Amino acid sequence: MQKSDDIQNLIKALSKIQGFGNRSAIRATINLISNREEKIAPLIEALNNVYNNIKTCPICGNFDTVVPCSICQDEKRNSKIICVVSDISSLWAMERGNIFDGKYHITGGILSAINGIEPDDLNLASLKNRVINENVEEVILALPATIDAKITSHYIINLLKDTNVKITELAHGVPLGGELDYLDEGTIGEAIKQRKLI
Repeated sequence: MQKSDDIQNLIKALSKIQGFGNRSAIRATINLISNREEKIAPLIEALNNVYNNIKTCPICGNFDTVVPCSICQDEKRNSKIICVVSDISSLWAMERGNIFDGKYHITGGILSAINGIEPDDLNLASLKNRVINENVEEVILALPATIDAKITSHYIINLLKDTNVKITELAHGVPLGGELDYLDEGTIGEAIKQRKLI
């Protein structure tokens, strides 16, 4: 069936979103068009607000409307502990269950020889500066349970070796290949509580 250019452009735009394939984009497009008054106008407003107001925190890498982000500004949080995560979805997964009261550091990915991702491509150098300048006592590595993430963890351990900071990692409960965003709050909470020294 022929689709108008406007519809085709919407499908194409939606299919570029991670987690959306062409079929998902088509279903979403049909749903939006079928309920345009109820769904498209609020979506446009929400997208405009995000486009105009959301900033990246220069300290941890989180998204927020304020700089530094509300987590970095929160004086009630334990600034002596930094949890290192690979992406914002992992940070949001940790926050979803209110299971961690420290600060965060988003690496922006993990090292990968196959994908050509090297240390300079990630937010790693600033982690060492934070550990030194903020008198951090513990760094928790909450990276995915993959081979590339293990390599990234070893790189971070080596990067921080002369700072004398305690380095721990999430304990059991996180399956091999598992990502925080897909785990329930109970599993993440237990992995934080049972974290182990490395």
